[in-house]
Amino acid sequence: MYEIWLALNIVYEIALGVWPALLVLLLVWIALLVAARGRLSAHALRPALALGALVAAALVLAVPSLTQSSLANMGYWVDWANLLAIALGLGALAAVFAWPLAALACPRCRSAA
Repeated sequence: MYEIWLALNIVYEIALGVWPALLVLLLVWIALLVAARGRLSAHALRPALALGALVAAALVLAVPSLTQSSLANMGYWVDWANLLAIALGLGALAAVFAWPLAALACPRCRSAA
């Protein structure tokens, strides 16, 4: 349990250091949602979820080497939990940002607006 709280504390401390960038990302996401209002549909959600899954799968393989580690060094369950949390979290972030962009580019979604 200590490892989970330690990981959450580290994420919190990192977020405190980059909160202006997180605020800008939030404002960009809100602007995308406003621009795509009325077009957000299942037609646009499908490619966004596919992109999110692709990003998550790529990050499962890329994050260990980006942190100067390898999958062979992942021997403890907390390592795997952190890797999956990072990959799934960033994959979800990619899907959340891709959904309004896909809605704006979707020809079938335009008729629904």
